Amino acid sequence: MGPAKSVSGNASGLKLIFRALRYKNYRLFFGGQGISLIGTWMQSVAMSWLVYRLTGKPLLLGIVGFTSQIPAFALAPLAGVLADRWNRRRMLVVTQTLMMLQALILAVLVLTGTIAVWHIIALSLAAGLVIAFDLPARQSFVVEMIERKEDLGNAIALNSFLFNGARIIGPSIAGILIAAVGEGLCFLINSVSYLAVIAALLAMAITPRKARPQRKHILHELKEGAVYAFGSMPIRNLLLLLGAMTLLATPYATLMPVFAKNVLHGDAHTQGFLLAAAGVGALTGALYLASRPGVLGLGRIIAVAGSIVGVGLVAFSASRIFWISLPMMMVTGFGMMVGMASCNTILQTIVDDDKRGRVMSFYAMAFTGAAPLGSLLAGVLADRIGAPYTVRIGGTCCILAALVFARKIPAMRQLVRPIYQSLNILPGIKED
Repeated sequence: MGPAKSVSGNASGLKLIFRALRYKNYRLFFGGQGISLIGTWMQSVAMSWLVYRLTGKPLLLGIVGFTSQIPAFALAPLAGVLADRWNRRRMLVVTQTLMMLQALILAVLVLTGTIAVWHIIALSLAAGLVIAFDLPARQSFVVEMIERKEDLGNAIALNSFLFNGARIIGPSIAGILIAAVGEGLCFLINSVSYLAVIAALLAMAITPRKARPQRKHILHELKEGAVYAFGSMPIRNLLLLLGAMTLLATPYATLMPVFAKNVLHGDAHTQGFLLAAAGVGALTGALYLASRPGVLGLGRIIAVAGSIVGVGLVAFSASRIFWISLPMMMVTGFGMMVGMASCNTILQTIVDDDKRGRVMSFYAMAFTGAAPLGSLLAGVLADRIGAPYTVRIGGTCCILAALVFARKIPAMRQLVRPIYQSLNILPGIKED
């Protein structure tokens, strides 16, 4: 099959940015997921504020973040094998239904005044178990909704656009509702919002995947996926940088109630606006990536994005003024989104289809699994040296990790170039 004509050759503006929406299945997903993600962000803000209101301890924020995300680190490889074996759409319907029930239980406990910290920890752990299976299935399902591989990067960028658009709306609504009526309504709205994405998944018409060769023992397939992922220098380096950014940078969100209340002397509104500012930056980054015609040049962009994250966090940690902290959150959000979505795009482009679920399970480990370790570490450090110093250390380490990655780009370029050419992705490439 010869190279398909590039969409960018005859499209411009919004048509180029939103080109993945021409696929019906992806349009359904985009609409349903957009509604659901607003609820998810509302619950995220309400959860952290509820924990800090009940305990006043940064350590408990770290523990809740740890319990909600550590299952992804432990179970994602197993989930990746299942995502390669099972029907991914059915997996997502099940996981979304379970998440809807978790949010509903939280809502009932808070609205009836019976919520306790142990309830929050237990339900966070339950959500983490579901997310461990949801993430690899979700990431590897994207390719089933997009018929042309050259549009895969655009779809991934639009997913990030959706995620961060909700990140602007959700926290803002949550801040208003928490201040007016408390956290319970946020959990209830999130529960109802899952109906949208479940309905969208059920309405899709997905072409069945090609039958895989005879399945081997699950442990053999786990080993096969690990050898494939970490035996490839480009995949390994992308996963390591992503894990480092997640471990070092994302804990700022866990400590946000501390910054909002104790550092900037605000309330739930302050927290909501800070998270929304990070969402604005990430949304800008998503639009930037969606406007790019292809995957070429993303290696250097990832290195620059990692450095931007570090600079943003160091500056945010030093600020004691709300109107200075807001743009620093925008810078951080921009760098995080561009770096992580670019890693996702390269991985999804170069990975073999029969190992996609397993590779994306390692992506889930790096993207989500490292976060609980970072949250727990951040909670412990914040108790001892304060939240600002904790975030400053993380930002500095992010800059160093990005510089190490940048040194490896030339070697990665040589290995990835033949893969791009074999996929007919703009033959005759000049850069990776």
